[in-house]
Amino acid sequence: MSRRVLYLIRHGRSDLDVKDYTRTAQGEQYDPPLGAIGKEQAELLARRLVAMQPPAAVYCSPLRRTRETVAPYVERTGVEVRYEDDLVEAHIGEWETKTFEEILASDEAVMRNVLGQEAIWHLAPGAEMVDSLRRRVARAIDGMLERHPGGDIFVICHGGVINACIGPLLGIENEMFFLPENTSVNSIVVNGDDRRVRFLNDILHLTDPHLFERA
Repeated sequence: MSRRVLYLIRHGRSDLDVKDYTRTAQGEQYDPPLGAIGKEQAELLARRLVAMQPPAAVYCSPLRRTRETVAPYVERTGVEVRYEDDLVEAHIGEWETKTFEEILASDEAVMRNVLGQEAIWHLAPGAEMVDSLRRRVARAIDGMLERHPGGDIFVICHGGVINACIGPLLGIENEMFFLPENTSVNSIVVNGDDRRVRFLNDILHLTDPHLFERA
């Protein structure tokens, strides 16, 4: 086993005005496309990924916003993308059809948790619980690492999935302990069975895109 890096990359900014849904193993889930800003972010991300060491594999959630995020990178490189159902975002039950403003207005406890930096997903009626989310994300990640024992892996996914993967490595119980920026690159060093968080919320391709202009 050689030392390599698992890159967890969040999708670009969604178009929240589009109310599209798709059925997953968890149930009906909100499935918007990228908005104009998200598409621009995806292009900038692609330039960065092209400049990096080519990965052994690229995996992606099948939801639309992640597929559209990886598309510019695929267009530039022709890389094969493997779609993994266990990488879909956490299912938030009855909140799937509500805006964030509606969620905040639905229960005073939700607003208290937000103001106090406490997790809120577990308050949603019918939501997927954190243990279930972490199990399926771990199953997906473990499978990738077993299938590709050498080389880096790019994973284009969601904020909840990133938290579900990284939280246990840091001993954090909350389902969400940080909010990954859109197209942020989060890295985990993998050395055999050992995994170590290396960097979180890196958006250098957005803040300093000139660094990747030649890519």
